Amino acid sequence: MTLDHGIAADIRAAVGALTPLGVDRLSALVAADSTLGREAAAQDLMAAQFSDLGLALDRFEIDLAAIRDLPGFSPPVIDDYAGRENIVGLHRPRAVAGRSLILNGHIDVVPTGPASLWTGGPFLPRLDGDRLYGRGAGDMKAGIVAYMLAFQALREIGYQPAAPVILQSVIEEECTGNGALACLARGYRADAAIIPEPFDQSLLIAQLGVMWLTVEILGKPAHVLDTSAGINAIEAVYALFDALRRVEAAWNAPDFRHACYQGHRHPVNFNLGRIQGGEWPSSVPCAASIDVRVGFYPGMSIAGVKQALEAAIDQAVAEEPGLRGARVKLRYRGFQAEGCAIDPQDPLLEGLRRAHVQVSEKPLVDLAATATTDARFFILYGDTPATCYGPTAGSIHGIDEWVSIPSMMEVAAVLALFMADWCGLEKR
Repeated sequence: MTLDHGIAADIRAAVGALTPLGVDRLSALVAADSTLGREAAAQDLMAAQFSDLGLALDRFEIDLAAIRDLPGFSPPVIDDYAGRENIVGLHRPRAVAGRSLILNGHIDVVPTGPASLWTGGPFLPRLDGDRLYGRGAGDMKAGIVAYMLAFQALREIGYQPAAPVILQSVIEEECTGNGALACLARGYRADAAIIPEPFDQSLLIAQLGVMWLTVEILGKPAHVLDTSAGINAIEAVYALFDALRRVEAAWNAPDFRHACYQGHRHPVNFNLGRIQGGEWPSSVPCAASIDVRVGFYPGMSIAGVKQALEAAIDQAVAEEPGLRGARVKLRYRGFQAEGCAIDPQDPLLEGLRRAHVQVSEKPLVDLAATATTDARFFILYGDTPATCYGPTAGSIHGIDEWVSIPSMMEVAAVLALFMADWCGLEKR
């Protein structure tokens, strides 16, 4: 449909007037520490804010038995889901006249690193000029605030979507995606889904798969009087990571790349994220482990990726002198996430492009992301076209993470215009 010019102007004005409320909501969410296992306080805020929007609430814990055998499941990093809820807000129109929509966001945030490195502290929201600082400000609590403001702006001018709209605040996007998978298992589907991830107001057309694995090694202890008598497990895990890096290099070769990533400088990244090992400064360490994040292209299967990684490890153990006699074990937990892509001409993307140009007066740039998002669940398993479109942010997963407030409000305006066009409008 073509949105009436007067209504479009009213929507944009309503979004602009909500800026102070947006800053307050974002500050409250940032102040709520929602690192892994501690999401409850932030989700309580989300439930209250969804209720304030007049949405029906669905609060539920992840049921491992219901999702364990589903495509897209990842072994959890922590097994206990007690008290850790997804929050879903449901809008139902009086009469369905348009297309349904899911607005999804994740409430969980990554660890902060040393709090002493932050200016003021990771969970003390700080507004400095046009930027709001704090862990999760960009990734991705500002996106959640943006979609709530978009829905509220329609209410402010006396309208509501003329189709079902499902607002989701999920857990565990940063390590498994099982929160979004649990929403699928509960039956939530729509004609499209948008996730306002902080991708600098670009439009997601593809994302890599991501796998987490732990490499454990048992070497041989020895006194430092003769280190050659032992097998140094810490040195050995570095040798094993070097073997994995050779796989990374092969997958970045131009003739191996997925078409969406041909122009990218270095799309596939393997990251040594954590190392543990050793017992005593004067003993050759006999046990060590590393946790590694692996990226891979859409179309590559989980089984095929595991096979390639395990073959590289086996070859290194057979050929590297420093690994001779060592025992190596691989464990998989956390992300076992397939990559995916969406047709750039899908009506969802075309509608977002129109709304973006209407608000920003600039073309919308397509993005092939080198990370993963919960969009994969909608695209691969939920029969729902999905993309990411969210605000400009910086220092994500780093120190003094920030988000641009003007960008957050621009995203809110784009989402409001898109919702009005996609879902249609009815008087409240």
